[in-house]
Amino acid sequence: MKQLRLGVLVGIFVIAGVLSWAGAQLWNAYGTLPGVPLAAPIVLAAIAAVLLATALSLRSRLKAQRERRPGAKGVEPLMAARAVVFAQASALVAALVAGMYAGTGLFLLLADLTQVPARRDQAIYAAASVAAGAAVVAAAFFLEHICKLPEDNDPHEKSPARA
Repeated sequence: MKQLRLGVLVGIFVIAGVLSWAGAQLWNAYGTLPGVPLAAPIVLAAIAAVLLATALSLRSRLKAQRERRPGAKGVEPLMAARAVVFAQASALVAALVAGMYAGTGLFLLLADLTQVPARRDQAIYAAASVAAGAAVVAAAFFLEHICKLPEDNDPHEKSPARA
């Protein structure tokens, strides 16, 4: 499984932002711009919280397993792999959604916010969505770091268990 690349996520964010900004301009020219839902930052923040809770839980279980504490509950490799896949998928979707709301928010900021007071609230929701999307990406990187296997430096070196 390949690691997440920040450059890929930034690229998705930028492309989605540019397309969303252009779409918002086009949509606004032909009618009213659809609103940014209040649920958007809430859902993204909830995903970030789940990812962070999973990472902290796995970290404590792995630490207890490394220290060979009696009664320590181990981590199954398949469960760790599933957590990493969930983290990577969440980060990709969060980059896309955050880019979309960043483009919409940029359009709203460049528009005259004093003319339509509801647009100010929409811009705040969009900014909160971008911040929550960044939190999802950060939590995904943290979870991926927690579940990363230690790398072998020298494959020809005998392990202490075999010596």
